[in-house]
Amino acid sequence: MANTCNYAERWDSELIDILIQNTLTSPFITSNVRWLDAKTFHFTRMSTSGFKNHSRDGGWNRGSFTQTDVPFTLNHDRDVEFLVDALDVDETNATASIQNISRTFEMTQAAPETDALFFARVATAAKSSTGYSASSADSDWTTTNVYSKLKAILSAGKLRRYRSRGTLVAYVASFIMDLLEQSKDFTRTIEMTQIAEGGVGIESRITEIDGTTLIEVIDDERFYDAFNFNPTNGGFEPATGAHKLHVLVACGDTCKTVPKHQAIYYFAPGQHTEGDGYLYQNRSCFDTFVFPNGKDGVIDSVYAEYDSTAVA
Repeated sequence: MANTCNYAERWDSELIDILIQNTLTSPFITSNVRWLDAKTFHFTRMSTSGFKNHSRDGGWNRGSFTQTDVPFTLNHDRDVEFLVDALDVDETNATASIQNISRTFEMTQAAPETDALFFARVATAAKSSTGYSASSADSDWTTTNVYSKLKAILSAGKLRRYRSRGTLVAYVASFIMDLLEQSKDFTRTIEMTQIAEGGVGIESRITEIDGTTLIEVIDDERFYDAFNFNPTNGGFEPATGAHKLHVLVACGDTCKTVPKHQAIYYFAPGQHTEGDGYLYQNRSCFDTFVFPNGKDGVIDSVYAEYDSTAVA
């Protein structure tokens, strides 16, 4: 794809700050996985039978245990490269520099895609478990019912178990945070917190219900239950038939974004054979997994509430 640069006799070498919401799901990223030279890692699930009545005539009740090996395979392997002609750097007063291109890419592509994959994977897992998903129209949410609807979501199924451990996080659409802020039933403070990296960021509203942190997802283009990660121009977009998410609940104990390989290469002119310019290459191989509980192998730690109308 051809590059497009702004040529000028005089140009500010610094880019205008890009005000987008940075990675919201970074607390779920873990490197504590042993890959064993493969793209699949294994989760061992064990269950046991319970007590039986003891007989005073002697003897013991023999129990049983089951150990099952559950494989998890990483499938999200991504890469990109940018070549910046040496004269483009000179004639744009270094605005078209590798530093600016890489910073723009990380903020506008890599960070949002990390969130998008996480939201889609968790939503898919929630929708596959009975009782852990629901749909509604935007108009079904009002200032009078938003608090009770959120409390009901956070109490669905076995979520109370994880909520009591303080490991649940709920991501909510902006309009729902608006309604909650106006709700007379909700008495806690909704704080504006800056989510920033490198001094550039955007404020997001964060609050809490029943010990669960609620985070507003402002950039809702990443807040869908399914994505096409191979559109014509690269990046990602909502998949055909996808639904906007209203609320997504995830558990820090069972939802993990697992990096496999991260490589960023930079070559100055003369250090490569791709042309007379600076070459930037970035490969990121990672995936998000939702683990079942260790008792009966059921996924019961996530929840998705989504728009009943699918995108075209």
